[in-house]
Amino acid sequence: MDTDTISKSNIMNMLKSGIVNIRFTKVDGTERVMKCTLVEGIVKSYEKTTDREKKTNENICSVWDVDKEAWRSFRYDSILEIYK
Repeated sequence: MDTDTISKSNIMNMLKSGIVNIRFTKVDGTERVMKCTLVEGIVKSYEKTTDREKKTNENICSVWDVDKEAWRSFRYDSILEIYK
């Protein structure tokens, strides 16, 4: 899918409706393909372990990594490809 024309809300809708493969550039410059989702029933609830408050960053998307069975994140502007 052309990432130039897909919005953050479209990405969120895709993640909430199924498992999505997202190819993106990591902070260290390497590429990664992550199989991820936000479908209830697949994701595990996040358990907060500290009292620290973290600011929301609108440029970052937190998702459930299906293969690693853990929460991961990516920057929207680092997405190279999205596919099911």
